[in-house]
Amino acid sequence: MRFDFDAYWNHIEQWLLTDGLKAVLIILVTLVLLNVVGLATRRIEALIERRHADVEYKKRASTLGRVILWLLRVLVIAVASMMLLQQFGLPIGPALTAAGVAGIAIGFGAQNMVQDFFAGFFILIENQIRVGDVVKINDQSGLVEGINLRMVVLRDYAGNVIYIRNGKIDVVTNMTKDYSYAVFDVGVGYRENVDDVIRVLKAIDEELRQDAAFKDDMLAPLEVAGLDKFGDSAVVIKGRIMTKPIQQWRITREFNRRMKEKFDELNIEIPFPHQTIYFGKDKKGDAPALNIEMTDASKKNG
Repeated sequence: MRFDFDAYWNHIEQWLLTDGLKAVLIILVTLVLLNVVGLATRRIEALIERRHADVEYKKRASTLGRVILWLLRVLVIAVASMMLLQQFGLPIGPALTAAGVAGIAIGFGAQNMVQDFFAGFFILIENQIRVGDVVKINDQSGLVEGINLRMVVLRDYAGNVIYIRNGKIDVVTNMTKDYSYAVFDVGVGYRENVDDVIRVLKAIDEELRQDAAFKDDMLAPLEVAGLDKFGDSAVVIKGRIMTKPIQQWRITREFNRRMKEKFDELNIEIPFPHQTIYFGKDKKGDAPALNIEMTDASKKNG
């Protein structure tokens, strides 16, 4: 059987001028749509940032924007792929059926991934975590650097990156949602007057709120709960300061620094752990002898 090259070439030319042009057009439109979707998402995020000064609102908009962008791109690519299959003469119906069967098989084999996607969807919808939050997930803590339907990415204080599957998230502690608290447990000696110490703490707080470097991060004055407990060597006074999100640790460190200086200045005792050595007594009430040897260090060195 002789191969008719001219007929084959004419068929290719006819396909290129009809379905081939449509396929190229679909690819070009797909690329344009992907760029438009990315540009539109960025424009919407920028518009939200201009109209809303709330940092928390911006975090949520940025997180949801990334997920929506990902979903839209997947949708555009899926539709374009179906259209390209049709232009190449492949029936879409069997392809969709095969994709459905494959999807069911993959679903049974990838139950963890399905679980991750459902968990990630509800985490985003319920606004539990946003990019920029400091959270504790199960037993891991860090700054949220990324979040999608698959996983949450944290970076801890040491710079380690932690990847957590959404399906494994049981407990989320968001330490920076809306506002935070700088919490203080101030231990002072039993000889100190508690009311005087509280007045000193409030004076330190007032001084800190007058400092231009810290006042904008403090949302309310020091709230003293009172004498919280009796420790082994100290009485503990508990208090807290409402701060902007993520600023509680900065405020805590500065407050502690100033408190140490003020307590030293006023001779307020900050106890430290100490031990009393007890040698015990026998039934008669006598204790064993304690032998102490004293030497003159200067003579020894000489």
